[in-house]
Amino acid sequence: MTKLTNNQKKFLRSKGHSLKLVVMMGQHGLSKGVLAELKSSLEVHELLKIKIRGDDKEHKQTIINEIVEITKSHLVQVIGNVMVIYRAFDKDPQIILPRK
Repeated sequence: MTKLTNNQKKFLRSKGHSLKLVVMMGQHGLSKGVLAELKSSLEVHELLKIKIRGDDKEHKQTIINEIVEITKSHLVQVIGNVMVIYRAFDKDPQIILPRK
């Protein structure tokens, strides 16, 4: 998995701005249900907006890192309790990233 360039992240942030929340993580954190929803959502969408509940910054950062690792996606942006991740489709990607 190659890293996204700053220009590509900027492009994805602009696309992610208008997205509706696809996955909302409840008080139980990263449960099996949330993981199943993430996996099924990534089969339909390349760019996901996820809301994470919680006030503890360290715990939230741990969850963000776990989501990125488990889904094998790229972290595009985190604002407050909302994160945006990107994972291109293996075949026929819908979002064409800028080269640089």
